[in-house]
Amino acid sequence: MAHIDLPEGLPGIIGLLTAYPHSRKPLNALANAVLVADASLSRGERELIAAYTSSRNECNFCMSSHAAAARHLLDDGARVVNGALEDAPSAPLTDKMRALLAISDLVRRDGRLVTPRDVERARAAGADDRAIHDTVLITAMFCMFNRYVDGLGTPLPEDGATFDVIGARIARHGYGSQFHDEGEPAGPV
Repeated sequence: MAHIDLPEGLPGIIGLLTAYPHSRKPLNALANAVLVADASLSRGERELIAAYTSSRNECNFCMSSHAAAARHLLDDGARVVNGALEDAPSAPLTDKMRALLAISDLVRRDGRLVTPRDVERARAAGADDRAIHDTVLITAMFCMFNRYVDGLGTPLPEDGATFDVIGARIARHGYGSQFHDEGEPAGPV
């Protein structure tokens, strides 16, 4: 049960953005700018960083939603995403993604833990400045989103299959659009 009144049947951040529309536009704009707009990391890679951060922060709603989106966006998505969430150092990831997830985990705990050596390791594995920047920003952004969702006690969907619907919607439309695909409720994500 949420700590505040939220619309019935709208889990996680979906209920928050519906109940508090003054927050919806800027938060969705931020999510689109960082996770959807053109960047050196693919959309799937950026969603994986979001899911990884949320997993490490133990935010089930965000982890499940963004893991589902990454599964839809990445080649061999289920194996890559599940591996990264279970054990990133041994997951079937590129050296670049492994180095970026290591930076993400440091930032998640305390941004000051990132060292020049961590950044150099990411660069040596093929990450450019934009990828390193976006990794830090996605991680910081999801620390905020995770605390927003969990700090207000938002509910999880009653049916775990809902996460795949949310992930597919994110993969197709990004954030903040009204969705009218058959079988999908209209509303923000």
